Amino acid sequence: MSQIKFGTDGWRAIIARDFTFENCRLVTQGIAAFLSGSDLKKRGIVVGYDNRFMAEDFAAECARVLVGNGIKVHFFRKAAPTPLVAFAIRHLDAGGAIMITASHNPARYCGIKFIPQYAGPALPEETAGIEAEILKVQESGKVYELDTVAAAQLDLFQEIDLDREYIRHLLELVHREAFADHKLKVVIDPMYGAGAGYLEQLLGELGCEVRSINSYRDPLFGGSMPEPTDDLLSDLKRAVSSYEADVGLALDGDADRFGLVDEAGRFVSANRFMYLLLDYLLKTRTFRGPVCRTLATTHMLDRVARKHGLQVIETPVGFKYVGQALREKGCILGGEESGGLSIFGHVPEKDGILACLLAAEMLASSGKTFSELEQDFMGRYGTAFSRRTDLRVSEEERDIIADRLLDYQPVCVAGVKVQAIDRQEGTRISLEDGSWVLVRASGTEPVFRVYVEAASLGQLADMEKAVLADLESKTD
Repeated sequence: MSQIKFGTDGWRAIIARDFTFENCRLVTQGIAAFLSGSDLKKRGIVVGYDNRFMAEDFAAECARVLVGNGIKVHFFRKAAPTPLVAFAIRHLDAGGAIMITASHNPARYCGIKFIPQYAGPALPEETAGIEAEILKVQESGKVYELDTVAAAQLDLFQEIDLDREYIRHLLELVHREAFADHKLKVVIDPMYGAGAGYLEQLLGELGCEVRSINSYRDPLFGGSMPEPTDDLLSDLKRAVSSYEADVGLALDGDADRFGLVDEAGRFVSANRFMYLLLDYLLKTRTFRGPVCRTLATTHMLDRVARKHGLQVIETPVGFKYVGQALREKGCILGGEESGGLSIFGHVPEKDGILACLLAAEMLASSGKTFSELEQDFMGRYGTAFSRRTDLRVSEEERDIIADRLLDYQPVCVAGVKVQAIDRQEGTRISLEDGSWVLVRASGTEPVFRVYVEAASLGQLADMEKAVLADLESKTD
């Protein structure tokens, strides 16, 4: 097989084609070799898994390789969300974690994510080091294994369950008193994933009236994929309208991303929620620190930060960079437009459960709907609308567009003069009125992602139409 490569958040592949027990052993041996000789190896490794097909079996295979290399394994007794696995690293002072997950990918995929000792996504230099070790294992064919029963007798293997500790920690991050006067009606959709049960317990303890849908294991994810986007949350939208709930809260397959539906059954994008949340946190928390966002995430966060004298840290796309800023710069909030978010005091890993909990707190504290909160917000900060569109092309068209994007230098877009163009990641065009558009290629499929933010929906549509027309014309 070709060299195993880690993407933006681990290695993912189709089950039985490339994601096999043999390749799980190869990857795990590479991780063990990467840790060899460091103190991290002595601290042990957490192993977790989500609700995907045979995930627990793949996790057990990884555990056998780790203990075969003399590394103690803290093995989750049942499926666990990725943020809980990251929390376990800190709670146990472990040297890192292996998480069996393909997050929001379709059911035929599985994956391995390595989370280092700092409990956030691995940085490129670390995944490059692991890839190099995996290549050596492929060449040598040497993989060391030990049965976990024998490993337990040698104190190299133990099963863990940290639900209680994780839930206690999350409850320390929210203001419980915010729920006292306004009893929310909430519908929860874990999308058949590993987050099932957590929000139900948390919000139930906070006095909310809770209903849940799709809250059990289904490795086929109801015939869809566990990604909490506008197009895939029709079940939740119907349930919110049917139950006349205040909010719908959704999680992806491993509960590290979130999705929100308002009281009218309308999708609330991560961009919209994050600027409302930042404004709310600055009213209700005393801590102050920078705000971190990826370059594809709403710049409305910048307006809120500037008003409060806070620095904004912009990173490339990928929560690993946001996580690095959270732990090194003490950010009050870090987020990305695809639904990843964490705050100060939590692990530097995206946590959909925490994000949903904070959304519920914000609504309960204000006693307002999302629409009312946004109307109030825009009265103070102005308007901004954002959207991402995916342009799917052929392999040949992808190469043509990628080459010509390097020379793409429009003087204006939809009648507004271009102020600056940068190519830090893809091509981002900033306009004089503060609007912007970013075009970047997907790293895994022939897709160009087009992000647009503008002062009105009309301008957004005009900018999007203009840029898409330019891109598509390049293949004529």
